[in-house]
Amino acid sequence: MFPRALRLPKEPRESFFLWGPRQTGKTSLLRSTYPEAVYYDLLDTDLFLRFTERPALLREQLLAVRGARLVLIDEIQKVPLLLDEVHGLIESRRLVFGLCGSSARKVRRGHANLLGGRAIRHELFGLTSGEIGEQFDLLRALNQGYLPRHYSSENAGDLLRAYVNDYLKEEIAAEGLTRNLPAFSTFLNVASLSDAAILNFSTIARECGVSSPTAKEYFQILVDTLLARFLPAYVRRPKRRVIQSPKLYFADVGVVGALARRGRVEPRSELFGKAFENWVFHELSAHREYSGLHYALSYWRLASGVEVDFVVDDGRIALEAKGSGRIISDDLKGLREFAQDHPRVRRRIVVSLEERARRTEDGIDILPYRDFARSLWEGTLVP
Repeated sequence: MFPRALRLPKEPRESFFLWGPRQTGKTSLLRSTYPEAVYYDLLDTDLFLRFTERPALLREQLLAVRGARLVLIDEIQKVPLLLDEVHGLIESRRLVFGLCGSSARKVRRGHANLLGGRAIRHELFGLTSGEIGEQFDLLRALNQGYLPRHYSSENAGDLLRAYVNDYLKEEIAAEGLTRNLPAFSTFLNVASLSDAAILNFSTIARECGVSSPTAKEYFQILVDTLLARFLPAYVRRPKRRVIQSPKLYFADVGVVGALARRGRVEPRSELFGKAFENWVFHELSAHREYSGLHYALSYWRLASGVEVDFVVDDGRIALEAKGSGRIISDDLKGLREFAQDHPRVRRRIVVSLEERARRTEDGIDILPYRDFARSLWEGTLVP
């Protein structure tokens, strides 16, 4: 088991939600951190049915438990009405709850009680390079993904296909998130080709045979179920016309490979470059959450096509992901154009496969990917 960088409080005084994609290790983290807590798993069919029929049963059971202080409820999205009982117990009994799930969509759409700001929000990502440590294998991560079981497996292909099928069956169909599962399944495969790309809803809708509003709704399902997330455009004080559509990144690059039927990605290929960009986004997103800094993250692209992959901390850092072992002048054009429009940028970085770090005459840092990861998790990249 890999040690996780998300540090939950040992003795929480405030209730909290723990969200994360399926199989990131949320349950293991909760059970290992709080072995003495009262625990409910809504994947237990009998328990699920009893609470669905009578949510008040939770209150009755907990009132009978002497000395109960912390209560963990796994897969809370399966019975959203339990949140009313949770709210009442927080107010009347001062109980602390840890509420775990992989999707808040059903909760929000059902107008369920989200505890009115009384619960802290945490998110658990797939494995990061910092959690794996010196044994981190970039090629393994880009081909097998970041989920602990998949990254460690010698048979990740079958596990990834099963993961996609379970997602469709248990997350989408069972929760009733869409009425047209075949159309959503087709969309999922098409959407995977847009990983690390600017979204064009009309084009994707046409390829899937659905309307543009339906395609937008499907993308929102991906985001709400934490399978993917949008990266907004950086539009602060534009001096030239900039693209404003969001980019899309799947939460796990192994899932992208399975959906897009990529096969094995190797360096010096276009698919490797896209997978490498997904990994850099994954590392930044996880660090932003785990560090507690919650800095802004976006991308910048001119209408001419010049682009910077990641704008970090409201323009203080501009960062490019280049899955190449030799960075040339053309690879630096986006960073140089960005500095012209946004001279307040403090640092410009290219994350690459080059073996040694170097700096150009105009101050752009070319970092090997291991140096990038080390400085990120040591807290020197984003202070």
